[in-house]
Amino acid sequence: MQSLIPLEKVEDKILLIREQKVMIDSDLAFLYGVEVRVLNQAVKRNIERFPKEFMFQLTKEELINLKSQSVTSSYSRSQFVILKRGQNIKYLPYAFTEHGVAMLSSVLKSKRAVAININIVKAFIRLRELAFSYKDLARKLWELEDKYSGHDKKIQEIFAALRGLANKPVSQNVKEIGFKYGR
Repeated sequence: MQSLIPLEKVEDKILLIREQKVMIDSDLAFLYGVEVRVLNQAVKRNIERFPKEFMFQLTKEELINLKSQSVTSSYSRSQFVILKRGQNIKYLPYAFTEHGVAMLSSVLKSKRAVAININIVKAFIRLRELAFSYKDLARKLWELEDKYSGHDKKIQEIFAALRGLANKPVSQNVKEIGFKYGR
């Protein structure tokens, strides 16, 4: 099946919350083509499939922090609704880890859910691979820095020695070396 949503758009929806890569229920609902309410009802009917490692509910502070950082894209249908001034947030959204997203396709039993789920899992895998490559690159940079950090000092010592030799007066009592022609 052809990709329904570009992988980059899916990757943009993966957030880091509580030091975990997650996707918010409203973004998942949009990708799956269902209402947030329908997605959350399916999860609640199958709650035994979603332990705390797979899904958690955001706190008010996390939601406020998320809202302050996020820029609403043209296709986002966010439920982060604040009611009239002085009232509370309508409800706190759920965040799904990679495993929770994988489990969603088993409770949302549509072909679209399966196809979208494949793209979402690919996006999580791609982000993990990028993280590993960045760690490897950082490690190599540290190794190079350690290897060459002493070179500046050594080069300065060589130049100092060369200057010392260049400034040393040449002795006039130097004995000639070699043969003289015609003797």
